[in-house]
Amino acid sequence: MAAPEERDLTQEQTEKLLQFQAAVQDRLNEQEGVPSVFNPPPSRPLQVNTADHRIYSYVVSRPQPRGLLGWGYYLIMLPFRFTYYTILDIFRFALRFIRPDPRSRVTDPVGDIVSFMHSFEEKYGRAHPVFYQGTYSQALNDAKRELRFLLVYLHGDDHQDSDEFCRNTLCAPEVISLINTRMLFWACSTNKPEGYRVSQALRENTYPFLAMIMLKDRRMTVVGRLEGLIQPDDLINQLTFIMDANQTYLVSERLEREERNQTQVLRQQQDEAYLASLRADQEKERKKREERERKRQKEEEVQQQKLAEERRRQNLQEEKERKLECLPPEPSPDDPESVKIIFKLPNDSRVERRFHFSQSLTVIHDFLFSLKESPEKFQIEANFPRRVLPCVPSAEWPNPPTLQEAGLSHTEVLFVQDLTDE
Repeated sequence: MAAPEERDLTQEQTEKLLQFQAAVQDRLNEQEGVPSVFNPPPSRPLQVNTADHRIYSYVVSRPQPRGLLGWGYYLIMLPFRFTYYTILDIFRFALRFIRPDPRSRVTDPVGDIVSFMHSFEEKYGRAHPVFYQGTYSQALNDAKRELRFLLVYLHGDDHQDSDEFCRNTLCAPEVISLINTRMLFWACSTNKPEGYRVSQALRENTYPFLAMIMLKDRRMTVVGRLEGLIQPDDLINQLTFIMDANQTYLVSERLEREERNQTQVLRQQQDEAYLASLRADQEKERKKREERERKRQKEEEVQQQKLAEERRRQNLQEEKERKLECLPPEPSPDDPESVKIIFKLPNDSRVERRFHFSQSLTVIHDFLFSLKESPEKFQIEANFPRRVLPCVPSAEWPNPPTLQEAGLSHTEVLFVQDLTDE
């Protein structure tokens, strides 16, 4: 009782391993920018050119009976075969009206491929060509991208020659070596929805069926069809002949692709050079704009400084005129309370005026301030004794003293000290 359980466990592990391998290949395909094999298949027919009149077709007919015994057996079995296949076709045709063919709806293409691989290895062993672990559409995309031949095998489970072909031809070491080194190999049973869909696209006539597909004239095209029970040496010869006859198309496509890539690289380099030049021009223009902006701001600052200086001078002149208008009249020389003061200005010029003893020292300051020659800020110094007269209010002298309180005599010489730069 342990043998069946152990066998079932091995089958389950094998199927999980195949599904895992398909998932790994799908992940690698996604990293290369190829659509996922787990995406639902397109509803439209597969875009493969099968109408090329130059397709190489090789059909192997079943061997004719030999000898009297062979012909006798053939003639006896002929009515039974004819009746069997006729009834089977009528049954299938009638069944379509009752229940649609479940194979017409593809829901799990990867599952179909994994299931076929599992059943193939279970029946014929692991010595076989490397199966492409993905959908038919994915195999076409990879063959197109890699510029390789794609060999498609459609397996007819009910056909009498399928078993012999798989066991003796497809699993032959020399066939395995040729397929693994020269092409991609995709296979599926026509009893599976994915295989049935490909069968509808390639329209095979009998089984076993092989189709060689490649990129030709920028389209994936069927360039060879092999149908019937073919022997290993014959299969190798036919595949080699098809590849040799069409190798020039792949070489031409590789050259064109390289030329397109070189053109694209050259265009990209030109675009990068143009963008670099454009960025350099933009950077120069930006620096020019910044320089113009700095120059404009500097000119505005200079202009504002000039305007401020002009307003300051105007305000100063108006203040001088206001101080001059507010000065009390100059006393006459005969007035005994008058004081004659000679001012020595910073520019070595002299100014003379009379004031009244009772007047505040502020009057002296206002008089000097109203003069055109006087500086903006100044202080008045007496020489004997040397001192600075408090002519403007301060913390020490909130109310400046009068000329008499300041100790000035009837005739004085005062010095004006420029404080503008301090």
